[in-house]
Amino acid sequence: MNDPKAFLRDLFEHAVASALPEHCLSAHLPPPGPGRTVVIGAGKAAARMAVALEQHWRGDPARLSGLVVAPHGQALPTRRIEVAEAAHPLPDQAGEQAARRMLELVGNLRADDQVIALISGGGSALLPLPAAGLTLDDKQQLGRALLRSGATIAEINTVRRHLSAIKGGRLAVACHPAPVTTLLLSDVPGDRPCDIASGPTVADPSSRQQALAILQRYRIDIPPPVRAHLESERSETIKADDPRLTGHQVRLIASAQTALQAAAERARALGVTPLILGDGLEGEARELGRVLAGIAMQVRRHGQPLAAPCVLLSGGETTVTVRGNGCGGRNVEALLGFGLALADSDHIHALFADTDGIDGGAEIAGALWTPDTLERAMALGLNARAALERNDAHPFFQALGDSLTSGATGTNVNDFRAVLITAP
Repeated sequence: MNDPKAFLRDLFEHAVASALPEHCLSAHLPPPGPGRTVVIGAGKAAARMAVALEQHWRGDPARLSGLVVAPHGQALPTRRIEVAEAAHPLPDQAGEQAARRMLELVGNLRADDQVIALISGGGSALLPLPAAGLTLDDKQQLGRALLRSGATIAEINTVRRHLSAIKGGRLAVACHPAPVTTLLLSDVPGDRPCDIASGPTVADPSSRQQALAILQRYRIDIPPPVRAHLESERSETIKADDPRLTGHQVRLIASAQTALQAAAERARALGVTPLILGDGLEGEARELGRVLAGIAMQVRRHGQPLAAPCVLLSGGETTVTVRGNGCGGRNVEALLGFGLALADSDHIHALFADTDGIDGGAEIAGALWTPDTLERAMALGLNARAALERNDAHPFFQALGDSLTSGATGTNVNDFRAVLITAP
């Protein structure tokens, strides 16, 4: 292979393109109804989803309106659907105000109206409406602690749902009696609707007791108002048997599996055998990197589970337990763990990146690993192991010129990892 790095970038670009709203949304749109169609939503793909909906909508534009929330700096021009901006990953006042406006927007709908909810990853932080008796500051503090604790995204979102006035199905209930069609771009392992943006328009099977147990498990300081709220029945979320959810539909329009399949098809077209290891791999980022290194070495040494040239593909969402004060993200942390675990890096290249274009603490999608990464790092006086211990992987790869900078992609189907093993 002439240029392994270009090959890996090409796979990443095809993976992201497969999950862009303009490529996957139109087939899932409900038909126009007799009344109004109100569009709501939030997430890193919200603006691009709104644009795609307007482009493909076959109903009367005069009966189409709505409000979606995207991260600051990611709004796009639309005709009928307003795009508001708010902060991510920690919520801000703009997001709280947008959430209140969204509830007002759907507060007087009729049975002949319909709601289309455009939900993608990142929506949890972008719709931060605290439950009664709680404050935005309460949610911000708990959010910071959870993100640093090593908790999984499912655990984090379980807590978020039970501290919210809009998540955990509450936004869907506010739309009653109008039916809701929820279109989901999944960024969570397992693609559970309740975990995508903390499920504002879908039923939630988790309980307030589970939310409280998660905070206790990770030894997170629980402010008295939060504890009192979680110990009260008023914190319970909307369940599947709630009659106000009758007629609601949920459609998954793209996911990590969508992206991995697109990358696999592209690899085959370029003459490289792909193997999808899984679309929902989780765990501590650096430890998952070590596991992937072990599989790569098995291919390199023994041709198992397949022979080179091949590419190992995986998705999911790892976690990082923050120990240092560096600038990193889960993908570059996993990539450093991967590279340091390789006993022999000859003929092994890798790309780990976030499909939304932003990995952790920098506007960088991820990075690439090459057989000579450690050699080049030593020549520059860089210590890979020290960088890993400081959670400081972004500066390490930037210094080598191996950061992957895509900009915000307009979609979000979680992590993308590709390990290429070339023939000797």
